[in-house]
Amino acid sequence: MTIDYAKARAAMVEQQVRPWDVLDARVLETISRLPRESFVAESRRALAYADLELPLGHGELMLKPVVEGRALQALKLEQGDEVLQIGTGSGYLAACMGYLARDVVSLERHDDLADAARGRLQAQGIANVDVITADAFAWNTDRRFDAICVCGAVDVIPERFVQWLRPGGRMFIVRGRAPAMEAVLVRREGEAVNATRIESLFETGLTYLAGAAPVPQFTL
Repeated sequence: MTIDYAKARAAMVEQQVRPWDVLDARVLETISRLPRESFVAESRRALAYADLELPLGHGELMLKPVVEGRALQALKLEQGDEVLQIGTGSGYLAACMGYLARDVVSLERHDDLADAARGRLQAQGIANVDVITADAFAWNTDRRFDAICVCGAVDVIPERFVQWLRPGGRMFIVRGRAPAMEAVLVRREGEAVNATRIESLFETGLTYLAGAAPVPQFTL
């Protein structure tokens, strides 16, 4: 069966993303024109526009379209923004942010996923996304970013992630322990790493970033 991906994309926007209170015109335009199926493995392309997390390998999952839309809207990316993504995955969300911002640095732990994402981004002509093979908990940089999008859950928001934000910068991240995880927007309001304001966005559940899961508690 031949799938009309353009029709499926329009249905995703109107039946999934927009009803989840994603109303930002630039975000809707971006996901309406970017071919999500091009970022999905051939064997799963029929599910590219389904309301599902799709497996990518190594235990990683492509986020649901509604979560991607809410993340993009919460970050309020502007054309001059420098963005850091933690967890490249398929490369789709990095591509969206590349449309919306000046440039994107995207970290991916797994060589094969990083290579695949680079190829997909290149095929779409998106040249302002730099995919780096690195673990976010081992990677170091003096650079500061206007926005950070974390594509995996954490038990506690890592201080090192906040340090990468410029004062005035914002970070989308999912924190907590299942079944009580919440997506939040962290705003850095000053030079001090604890000068932050956290806004709760919505409840959801994500796979933990490697190294960010809760420490097991042992009781007698």
